[in-house]
Amino acid sequence: MSESKRIIVIGSGFAGLAAATLLGQAGHKVTILEKNEQPGGRARIWQKDGFTFDMGPSWYWMPDVFENYFQLFGKTVSDYYNLVRLDPSYRVFFGQDDWVDVPASRQELDALFEKIEPGSSRGLKTFLDQAAYKYEVGMRDYVFRPSHNIGEFLDLRLMRESFRIQMFSSMAAHVRKYFHNPRLIKILEFPVLFLGATPQNTPALYSMMNHADLTMGTWYPMGGMHQIVQAMVSLAKAHGVTIEVHTEVKNIRVKNGRATGVQTNRGDFEADIVVANSDYQHTDQTLLDPEWRNYSAAYWDTRVMSPSSLLFYMGVSKKVQNLLHHNLFFDEDFDLHAKEIYSEPRWPSKPLFYASAPTRTDDSIAPDQYENMFLLIPLAPGLEDREDLRETYYNIVMDRLERFTGQQVRNDVILRRSYAMKDFERDYHSFRGNAYGLANTLLQTAFFKPKLRSRKVSNLFYTGQLTVPGPGVPPALISGQVVAREILKKE
Repeated sequence: MSESKRIIVIGSGFAGLAAATLLGQAGHKVTILEKNEQPGGRARIWQKDGFTFDMGPSWYWMPDVFENYFQLFGKTVSDYYNLVRLDPSYRVFFGQDDWVDVPASRQELDALFEKIEPGSSRGLKTFLDQAAYKYEVGMRDYVFRPSHNIGEFLDLRLMRESFRIQMFSSMAAHVRKYFHNPRLIKILEFPVLFLGATPQNTPALYSMMNHADLTMGTWYPMGGMHQIVQAMVSLAKAHGVTIEVHTEVKNIRVKNGRATGVQTNRGDFEADIVVANSDYQHTDQTLLDPEWRNYSAAYWDTRVMSPSSLLFYMGVSKKVQNLLHHNLFFDEDFDLHAKEIYSEPRWPSKPLFYASAPTRTDDSIAPDQYENMFLLIPLAPGLEDREDLRETYYNIVMDRLERFTGQQVRNDVILRRSYAMKDFERDYHSFRGNAYGLANTLLQTAFFKPKLRSRKVSNLFYTGQLTVPGPGVPPALISGQVVAREILKKE
């Protein structure tokens, strides 16, 4: 590019940090405006009484995406944090004295599948070979496309690939083609929960997530997921990016179809280009005056959102037994819980939940011999959020946690904080309090997603989990790269 531009990035999530750093590397004067007290977006930390809690993402999958990102700047992951592979990757509870540990070794995984469903290791090989192919094609041909329109995908090779990678069949049908045991089906369908839709409504393309899970493995950056944020912030500053925290954007100023800057609680910032890593719906419907909006309120009301979550961050004054780092409690009816998220939204009658105990791997995030834990219950977005409901569900899941792990835990919880819809809305302006963005249904994939370029404001761009390629930390990293490339190409 011929001249340096003033670029404002609204929000410092993974996509915002990635876009800002690439634009800074290209010689632009980039300022990130962050509403909250620290960078990282949903990957913030909460520290109290010697405990350090990752408030957002807790699963480190697709390590190649992180490595490839840092290599854009001549760096590697190991320059910033120590990454360890978990083995077993996680534990799945199906009932009393009934759990399965998912091993990192492929040989041990084959043996596990054979034990649960004799003959299934043959199906597993075919299934994971297909998943690896989808991952290769998806990461090579799909996720880095800006998806402005369907024309980007209308060539014969990509159309053939779309059928070959099963873009138009469901994940649920695909899994059941190879496996019949309900335990194996739950293990294989679980990764799509990160994509915000049921397996019945998620394209079978996303079995690529099983490749990420079962082949590439589950990892952990020592010190916690916020280590990734710290690494990205360090890299951003090394490329001249300025980060202003406690700075909430109130309005994007537009004149003659171009953004001229933003108004914040700390004054005005001028800009030649604006990149919104803030919640897309909030940016579109609140930060822009009506004549400059990409979409109508009715459009947003018809979007299928990913679930919200009820989380409990807990400091426990002892080591909790019979848990791994990651633990999934699938002892209740998955279909019922999914129905109460998607088709008949309500607080779940028998919730599934997830328990994270990262002190199984990392003693640095809690006082000596104490446990750092959090619990997560997926919820329908937009529900009524009351303290008494939070407390009710805390007791529901703690009853099961104590029963299945064979110990008393509640009386040893010395620190507790809950977090749910109202908090997502307050802290991130999250549409309907969702936790993960848009659900990855077929009609909300690729060019069906909200566009990363404004149709009415020529120098306004969007990035993050509500635009391409979708929800999750690796997709957010990719989203930041895609929008930076579009800006560098356009300007």
